[in-house]
Amino acid sequence: MLETVKTIGLSLVLAFGVRTFVAEARYIPSGSMEPTLQINDRLIIDKVSYDFISPQRGDIVVFNPTKTLLSENYHEAFIKRVIGLPKETVKVKNGLVYINGSPLKENYLEAKPDYQWGPVIVPKNSYLVLGDNRNNSYDSHYWGFVPHNKIIGRAIVRFYPLNRIGFFN
Repeated sequence: MLETVKTIGLSLVLAFGVRTFVAEARYIPSGSMEPTLQINDRLIIDKVSYDFISPQRGDIVVFNPTKTLLSENYHEAFIKRVIGLPKETVKVKNGLVYINGSPLKENYLEAKPDYQWGPVIVPKNSYLVLGDNRNNSYDSHYWGFVPHNKIIGRAIVRFYPLNRIGFFN
């Protein structure tokens, strides 16, 4: 009996530690990242790597709501793609995203953006994030930048549905 209690206790401590500090599962509640992520996809989020490296353009990140989002009564984490890095100039014009004046090649979009936006300069220690479903995504072009300290982690693998299992590059 004592061994069973010890085993269960250790298992709970390890599970809590892994979920808190290393990785956790997340589901996709909206279509803002289609076609890359579908509603109800299940992902594993790496919560450690950004302690050692900075987010890169193209990373799919999960983050806690910014001050602006909190003021609008959003409390759940968001998931979007990193587009603009600190100190870069970003604008959206004629269906393309421009980084420092050069068009960004994006083969993951649902459709080209049908709006004009910017130019804006991404603040130090912050990121501009956009959904892959640009025309149906509540993202940085509405509410601003994500400070580095709000980022929970990056999506590394989809584990459900089974026919779409795979790693993200």
